[in-house]
Formats: sequence, C-alpha cells, structure tokens
Amino acid sequence: MARRCELTGKATQTGHLVSHSNHKTKTVFRPNLVNVTLQSDALGRSVRLRISANALRTVDHRGGLDAFLVKAPAGDLSTGALTLKRDIEKKLATA
Repeated sequence: MARRCELTGKATQTGHLVSHSNHKTKTVFRPNLVNVTLQSDALGRSVRLRISANALRTVDHRGGLDAFLVKAPAGDLSTGALTLKRDIEKKLATA
C-alpha cells in the first residue's frame, strides 16, 4: 500500500533536517494518512478510503464526498477515486 492520499495525491517527501550548525541530515516527511469511511449521498452507500487528515478537513469544508469529487481534478485522484467520481457524475446527470 503506497503512502499516498487517494483524494489529493499527497505523498511522501524527502528533505533535510538542518541543525543550528547547519549540519544537514536526510529525512522523510510522510503525510498524515487515516482510514475513513465516507458516505456518498448520490450513490447511497459508504466508501472506505485512505486519505490525509488535511483532505478529510477539505471534504468536510466542501460539503461532503460528492461535492469534493465533482470539483477535484482527475490527475490527483487514485484509480478507485476516479471510478467513484465517474459513478457520482453519472448518477447526478440522470437525476
């Protein structure tokens, strides 16, 4: 399982920890990933995702999973989230 957010695409980054004497040591900055179950109102079912805590706040701010996926660019989404986005758009188009 990759350390990547399924909704925003946020992944691990590498960098340096810099001491007071300007000594640099390599480090890895990992995203804060959480396993969540979100409710899709359009599909009428729940969906399990592994997303960052920041993405969870954004989903809540935009008004739910459906509203987030409609606005989200397809390049950042995982394959599972892309199929979910397509299903939601089909359901909203027919309604």
